[in-house]
Amino acid sequence: MPQKPFDLFVVLAEMRTGSNFLEANLNEFGTLACLGEVFNPTFVGHKNQSELFDMDLTQREADPLELLRRMVARSDALPGFRFFHDHDPRVLEHVMADPRCAKVVLTRNPVESYVSLAIAKQTGQWKLTNVKHQRQARVHFDAPAFEAHLEQIQAFQIEIMHALQVSGQTAFYIDYEDIGDVEVLNGLAKFLGRDERIEGISDKLKKQNPEPLSEKVENPEEMEAALTRLDRFNLSRTPNFEPRRGPAVPGFHAGAEVGLLYMPVQAGPEAQMLAWLDSVGQGLVGGFTQKALRQWKRRHPGHRSFTVLRHPVARAHAAYCAQVLDPARRDTRAALRRYQVAAPDAGADRAELRAGFLSFLSFLKKNLAGQTGLRINGAWASQAALLQGFARFQGPDLVLREERLPEGLAYLSAELGIDCPPLPAAEDPPFALTEIYDDEVEAATRDAYQRDYMSFGWGPWRG
Repeated sequence: MPQKPFDLFVVLAEMRTGSNFLEANLNEFGTLACLGEVFNPTFVGHKNQSELFDMDLTQREADPLELLRRMVARSDALPGFRFFHDHDPRVLEHVMADPRCAKVVLTRNPVESYVSLAIAKQTGQWKLTNVKHQRQARVHFDAPAFEAHLEQIQAFQIEIMHALQVSGQTAFYIDYEDIGDVEVLNGLAKFLGRDERIEGISDKLKKQNPEPLSEKVENPEEMEAALTRLDRFNLSRTPNFEPRRGPAVPGFHAGAEVGLLYMPVQAGPEAQMLAWLDSVGQGLVGGFTQKALRQWKRRHPGHRSFTVLRHPVARAHAAYCAQVLDPARRDTRAALRRYQVAAPDAGADRAELRAGFLSFLSFLKKNLAGQTGLRINGAWASQAALLQGFARFQGPDLVLREERLPEGLAYLSAELGIDCPPLPAAEDPPFALTEIYDDEVEAATRDAYQRDYMSFGWGPWRG
């Protein structure tokens, strides 16, 4: 009997691309078993499920590949799972390199997926099994948020495509609109090495928002105007979402009246620099796409671009305050609690704050080394990696240091022949770094950010 081509499969998708519906249809085949979001950071498989194949969240975090092995060993049907960009990166690296794992890439028009996601967040309804229970809403289309959504999708698609290319593999591409096509589903089963065929699609789930896109948003005219700034091919069904865009471009800001572009490093002095740029530039322009940024550059001959680096200790402190201590960051705080990152309450004493910060630095060391199930957040990614990301579009003309900002900004202003306004005061953090800084904090930061210390030559933080 010939060997089947695959031991398991992965559906590479994003939220609101129809992955639940695809899973329901795959499970109509008796020889296939799609087990949900097995490597979701907050559950195992499906919402409120905390165990699969006798492994709970803690055990899965410690050894995610063991769960893959059990999935293959204990499943009668060909097992599979859904995987999104924010699931365990260790698993993605493993399955993308494994030719015995079939890859199914699910895509959807990103405008539709963005609006669907916004509606689901507003209504709290993520799946619909009975139309009588449908919750409807019209949402506000936020152009910068959509562009960030689009960039996130594209980055994941490019990562997938590159992994397939370098390993000489191929994937089965399926679009949201194809899920209801029985012939396509049977073709997918054939790709997975199954001889079984189905006669109809699953009736377990119902389409949640069948209305035209213009009826799902409160500001369709603004949405249309925002989308005209994008290359229309970014919105096509092609899985690569051409043209490729450099990361973080929507976060860039320019002066309204001067040819000066700021490329922020997250958890750097962003608010302070935007206030300065607003002053020197007589207003701000943001929300760029790659195409719009090229047009801005053409309109501003002699333009300059810059970014600002922050000492790793100060930057880790800023990230801790913004991502861990802020009560509004519920999802991030919940995810980090699983890694014993402490979030002291307001009014905590020095010892509690210091212990909490050290727990965060311990997590950073593991996260940046790819030893956790959480993807690396831009707020604490190494600055070397972020600058490399800028270079996928174009690197900055000038890289300034926070501790020498007055001199750096004066030089930049002189380059453009404009007056340099005073640097605005920085925002006060929830607690001062000087309250907790010592040799142990410095050593823990250096341990986590060895690449940045080496790349940029930083010594100990001087305050």
